[in-house]
Amino acid sequence: MANQDKKKKIIFTRQEMFEFNKKTLLKRGVTLESIAEITYQQQSKYTDDISRDICLESVEKILSLRDVFHHVQLGAEIDRLAEEGMFQGPIQDIIYEDLGLFGIDETMGLEVAGLYGTIGQTNFGDIDVNKHGIVKRLNDAGKEPGICHTFLDDIVGAIAAAASTRVAQVMNEDLAHEDIGVKRFSIFDL
Repeated sequence: MANQDKKKKIIFTRQEMFEFNKKTLLKRGVTLESIAEITYQQQSKYTDDISRDICLESVEKILSLRDVFHHVQLGAEIDRLAEEGMFQGPIQDIIYEDLGLFGIDETMGLEVAGLYGTIGQTNFGDIDVNKHGIVKRLNDAGKEPGICHTFLDDIVGAIAAAASTRVAQVMNEDLAHEDIGVKRFSIFDL
């Protein structure tokens, strides 16, 4: 009787969401460092003194956001279910084969990248088209029998894109505060 009264936990802290996302990504073969590497590659074109640490920090911040938590968990689960043949009708093959005309996976990626505005979405477009790093490995692996990364490759690319945009914003915030001689307080630290 006591178990029936106990409500399942569905609201998590940022730290819990980060840990769930990290575990889910690792289970699917994605490290945070591999996402941060895409962020670094994208931002180092524009900023000479960018560090890999700020890129990793940005990936971690993105992975602690509630909307990103929902996207990562849902996308990874959809891919897993497609691998197991759990969908019915044509949608099973559409997802499993990563049909180019499907587009819902890119829509989810755009949502994640869009958390950092149109620049985030533009960064996502670059990553999605050019398939950098882990995104390329996920996309290529998704063509192998028994593996589906239809949603995950786009969500991972979107996380890298959002982190890339966050890095640019943090670095510009630092520069703005240097110009006025004030120690930085940033909303991005939240």
